[in-house]
Amino acid sequence: MASAITQDLPSVADFYKGRDVFLTGATGFIGKVFIEKMLRCCPDISTIFVLVRPRRNKSAQERLKSMFKEKIFEELRKRNVDFESKVQAIEGDMMEHKLGISEEDTEKLRNSVSIVFHSAATVKFDEPMRLAVEMNVLGVRKMIELCKTFKKLELFLHVSTAYSNCDRQFIEEMVYPTPIEPQQLIDLCSIIDDETLDQITPKLIGDKPNTYTYTKQLAEHLLVEEGKDMPLAIVRPSIVGASWKEPFPGWIDNYNGPSGLYIAAGKGLLRTFKADTEAVADIVPVDLPVNMMITTAWHTVLSKPTDVPIYHCTTGGINPYTWGELESIALKFFWKTPFEKAFRRPTHVILRNNSLVHDYWVFISHYVPAHMMDLVIKLTGKRPFMVETYTKLHKTMDVLNFFTERSWEWTYTNNQTLALKLSPADAKTFFMDPRSLHWPDYIENHILGTKLYVMNEEMSGVPAARAHLTKLRNIRYTFNTVLIIALWRILIARSQIARNLWQFILALVLKFVRFTRTTSSVRP
Repeated sequence: MASAITQDLPSVADFYKGRDVFLTGATGFIGKVFIEKMLRCCPDISTIFVLVRPRRNKSAQERLKSMFKEKIFEELRKRNVDFESKVQAIEGDMMEHKLGISEEDTEKLRNSVSIVFHSAATVKFDEPMRLAVEMNVLGVRKMIELCKTFKKLELFLHVSTAYSNCDRQFIEEMVYPTPIEPQQLIDLCSIIDDETLDQITPKLIGDKPNTYTYTKQLAEHLLVEEGKDMPLAIVRPSIVGASWKEPFPGWIDNYNGPSGLYIAAGKGLLRTFKADTEAVADIVPVDLPVNMMITTAWHTVLSKPTDVPIYHCTTGGINPYTWGELESIALKFFWKTPFEKAFRRPTHVILRNNSLVHDYWVFISHYVPAHMMDLVIKLTGKRPFMVETYTKLHKTMDVLNFFTERSWEWTYTNNQTLALKLSPADAKTFFMDPRSLHWPDYIENHILGTKLYVMNEEMSGVPAARAHLTKLRNIRYTFNTVLIIALWRILIARSQIARNLWQFILALVLKFVRFTRTTSSVRP
């Protein structure tokens, strides 16, 4: 039963009724799911202003129209054919002065927006420091400067990452001290060249694995310092994966995180991966952080906390699943619903956390086949590409190793408080509890979504894909048989003992055949 306090609160949908909100990162993975969910479950919202960068000869509005044609918005369109009218593009760029927003649009935002959701960031782990600072740190400063002019602002919600403090094993709901003041790094980037900055980046990030986690921590620090007079909240998701329930199971639109690994393993490219089989794969379905963003804003505006509330959106501490368990489920699904045009049959991706053993198997199971295939491709007069493909794959694997070899613990006090404030109906609509997530089903849906929406492969092609795997199996068996016979014949040619053994085996086989024939001929 809801508490009296909960009963006095407006529902989430009623809270957003007539409101104007501003979203950055709208064309990104989380941004799309946010827009779809908000319009479907809070239909009386007034306007969602979205910051969109024009690109490839397309205006911001044209990019938005193109995005609305994607499958994620199909159900929403069935419910409301005019849903696009509630989303208004604000042309701009996080890299530009004052975000590149025109004065006319700035005035529009200033007079109407009450809640800001800032999710724009570069999520590339190996981004050069200068670009990571521009997007993830200076971008936050520009947003703060803009939002301080908003007349109706009730909340600035920042989407960070659960790994912003990944140099700690136990992470609480707080903003930790940074090794350097954000302004010091900004000043440093302004006075040294790219080459020098790249050289000193490893020293700057210290125990952090990459520029992404490093700059996201600095962004949090800058936010609470320079935005201290503003109402703030922070949501920290872990590795964001395909949708669990909404808009439908398995929706995904990118190669990031597990998606790229699924494709590489399903295509038979990935055979060894540096990971701890017992380490937790802290993947969170995208619908969970989106629901948390929407309800966190609701709760923060209504409760008006004195401190900056931080919410961890992770699964490892609540419903853990290891990389070893994930690999086992994925392999079974690759055979049931294979990817098209596989390079090799998908077999066990051996997870190893020993660097020397891993490097050995990278050479044997990745680079040797790649060079052999490139040789064949060269002989056909085409441009070889397999070694180049594996080089890119290993670069991606290297930036993921830090997260596949470790596990973390997070605190969830604010999550629990938020859950208690939601009515039963809102808790169901804006679900955030991963305890009922069935990992095998979710992993299969994620792989299927990767196949359908990232690789754009139709289910009608599955029989042909299975036949291709059977062909690859037969080729492998034939090759192994020929190789064994060839090696054996070489040994026979050089060794009297081997020749005698070969003749002995043949004699036994002939005797067995004769015995079988004799037995079958005397049967009544």
